[in-house]
Parts: sequence; structure tokens; C-alpha cells
Amino acid sequence: MAIERGSAFLLKIGDGAATPAFTTIAGLRTTMLSINGEPVNITTKASGGWRELLSGAGTRSVSVNAAGIFTGSAAEARLQNNALAGSIDDYQLSFESGATLRGRFLVTRLDHSGDFGGERQYLIALESSGPVVAA
Repeated sequence: MAIERGSAFLLKIGDGAATPAFTTIAGLRTTMLSINGEPVNITTKASGGWRELLSGAGTRSVSVNAAGIFTGSAAEARLQNNALAGSIDDYQLSFESGATLRGRFLVTRLDHSGDFGGERQYLIALESSGPVVAA
């Protein structure tokens, strides 16, 4: 397996259409993806002292965190509008290998910061709502 560049790990936002077209959120320098699962414990006396989990059960979610510099793009404006409205929207993560993950996410955090004489930066956090699928 070839090493993939972090610069090719992109977060994209949908355009709001029923079949969305995705636009890269520009300026991101760091992107992180976490796939989470809360298992269902089915351990009984017959388990011999070992914990047993039920396959395919429980709650699964995907979290995305990203940080970058503000470029004033339309995708950043859409992201900010979603954060202010509490709107769930379509997002896509794409990787250098060509693999993608798509799903609906809620912006749970949007921070803007900047130093005098420096660029304006932002930090975002997204939480999945519904299934996230490999596309």
C-alpha cells in the first residue's frame, strides 16, 4: 500500500441539490476522521469470564475535525451558514487513493481566530447524522 499525502485528504460540502455536487472547502491544512462505535455487550455466565459483543449492533458515528485558513470561498460561507442555522448537509471526504466517504453531517463547532498581522484561521467539527457510506 502506497503512502498517501495529507494534502490529498479533502473535505467537501454539497450544493443542496437532491443529488449533490461537492465543492472542496478551501484552505484546510489539517483534516481528521474518526469512525466510532458503541458496542452492545451480550456477556453471560456462559462467556467464561470473557466479554462478548454483538456484531453489527450498537450505535455507529463518524466525526470530522478540520483546521485551516479562511479564504472567503463559497464553500466556507455555506459551512458557516449551516453552523449558524444548525442545518444538516451533505459532506464528502476524499482520499488520494480515490476512495470517498459520503454522509449527512451537522456542524457542531466552528471557531474563527486570528493574530494581528496574520491570517484568519478556523476550526470545524462535524458529527454524522445517519449512515456514512463509501462511494
